[in-house]
Amino acid sequence: MRPDKLITIDPGAGEAIAIAGGAYLILLEGSQTKGACAIIDMVVPPDGGPPPHAHKDIQESFYVLDGEVVVRSETQTYTARKGAFINIPFGGAIHNFKNETGEEAHLLCIVSPAGMDDMFREIGKPLAPGTMPPPPSPPTPEMQAQMKQLADKYGQEFFPPDYFNK
Repeated sequence: MRPDKLITIDPGAGEAIAIAGGAYLILLEGSQTKGACAIIDMVVPPDGGPPPHAHKDIQESFYVLDGEVVVRSETQTYTARKGAFINIPFGGAIHNFKNETGEEAHLLCIVSPAGMDDMFREIGKPLAPGTMPPPPSPPTPEMQAQMKQLADKYGQEFFPPDYFNK
């Protein structure tokens, strides 16, 4: 790819992946940015969102396009509504977000450097663009072992779902 070639994505285009009951659409992947960043469009269903996790070598930012999510870390809890911006800096802050409403939330996620796009491909399942997957089943011991392997591979650390309830 030429370095001066624009990348354009039509509405609804991109690679759709089902993750944790949500629909993630990879808009810009690491292979298109020489690993500098990736951009993922996320539709998060009610009660959806990742478990508490950390990634010390990745900066992750979210812009709430619609709906709301509750973002938790060890130092704060923030209800991010439409128009809100959240930045998780490098360093490994333990965090998560959860849609605690009865409506879908829509987020734009930017990660730097790229890599989460590849992890999402390995964790998730292909999804028809514009559709939502069925609610996820509780993870089996085999799924948990696979998640641990992928977490190690991509520099992620996962924590129990009740981590912030202590």
